[in-house]
Amino acid sequence: MKTNKKSILFRFDGKPSIKDVAPLGLQHVIAMIVGCVTPALIIAGVAELNPSDKVLLVQSSLFFSGIATLIQIFPIGGIIGSRLPIIMGVSFAYVPTLTAIAGEFNIATLFGAQIVGGLVAILFGVFLKKLSHLFPPLVTGTVILSIGLSLYPVAIKYIAGGAGSPDFGSPQNWIVAMITLAVVIFFNHFTKGTLKLASILIGMIVGYIISIFLGMVSFDAVREASVFQAPRFMHFGINFNTTAIVSMVIMYIVNSVQAIGDLSATTGGGMDRLPTDKELSHGIIGNGFTGVVSAFFGCMPTATYSQNVGIVTVTKVINRWVFIFASFIVILTGLIPKFASILTTIPQCVLGGATISVFAVITMTGIKMIAASDLNMRNSAVIGLSVALGMGIVQVPDSLALFPSWFISIFGKSSVVVTTLVAILLNLILPKNNTKDISTDTSEEIESDIKKIG
Repeated sequence: MKTNKKSILFRFDGKPSIKDVAPLGLQHVIAMIVGCVTPALIIAGVAELNPSDKVLLVQSSLFFSGIATLIQIFPIGGIIGSRLPIIMGVSFAYVPTLTAIAGEFNIATLFGAQIVGGLVAILFGVFLKKLSHLFPPLVTGTVILSIGLSLYPVAIKYIAGGAGSPDFGSPQNWIVAMITLAVVIFFNHFTKGTLKLASILIGMIVGYIISIFLGMVSFDAVREASVFQAPRFMHFGINFNTTAIVSMVIMYIVNSVQAIGDLSATTGGGMDRLPTDKELSHGIIGNGFTGVVSAFFGCMPTATYSQNVGIVTVTKVINRWVFIFASFIVILTGLIPKFASILTTIPQCVLGGATISVFAVITMTGIKMIAASDLNMRNSAVIGLSVALGMGIVQVPDSLALFPSWFISIFGKSSVVVTTLVAILLNLILPKNNTKDISTDTSEEIESDIKKIG
């Protein structure tokens, strides 16, 4: 009988005991919670929100991440949600675009763009079969690579203390950040199981404790926070701006493609099968629906969480009650301002030290996807030119100085937008009959190429 109860954990349906569900659910919470709240903390800083609004943004991120997960477990109307064991949360992938929108406009414009982006994601899910050919692994990997690269300056600014802070670039900030990073690296590479999964969380806890002793933490926001508070409807407002919308739509489409990979990894690793077309389509529709609804309550875009997909792949535990339990824990934390306010007191140098490793993983994920493709001259051109234009334009702010303001807002603020568009375009127009691999170039050809570059 005991064996049967255990085997339920490896089936989506069935109700295991709470003693089996609780530790497995908490494992998922530990793996996702830092990644869920950190984008909110970053954007709150860029948008210069006051302490109470910062707490509310974190609360909404937690609350609706739990709701997004439940929608995937229990599809609405049978089509809004994948009915697969997946954890959803606010995504780092959107941070470069969100930062650009919040910095140039305001947070209301961010949520307005999110509503339209979510609607486009729903359409993408509906027409998935007809659109998926635009995003082969080569294109998706290139975009993910650019997302990771564009996040590095964000991490470094946080490591240095946060742009605009009076102690920006101080040795103290760097020391705390490096200690935090060292702890993350140690637990990620020298431990196993839960400790390995919680490496970022443990690193942040250690960095936070050190920061308290160094007098870098203020608990004023915690004292002022209430015990219970639900997310507020339209608190941050909604504003629609065409340039912001274009950027967000592109990111939602890119993220939808990434969701296909995560959902496929979930079914392949945990269920020993490929996902059905309906599961993929409904999963993307569910995420788009969540994006639209949550924008009215101040939650930024959610996405499938790859680290939790990794847990499913390793443990093979796919029972929906494990994910329901994790969802309710995350929702509960989102209803307690005291908890959210504690998270907002984390010094920016600690956030930077912990998240730079996450950004590195995002970058390497893109590189792995690219490496799975044949790196012939054609594909190398798609990758190289896309990243070169995307990163290059953003790193030279005045390069588009004489263009219209709307053009600058779309193409000059986020490298991901340019990289995505160029990668899609080049992948469509460059001939695919050139299968010659770079490694087969003769030494004379390579020498000739180097002379041309020189």
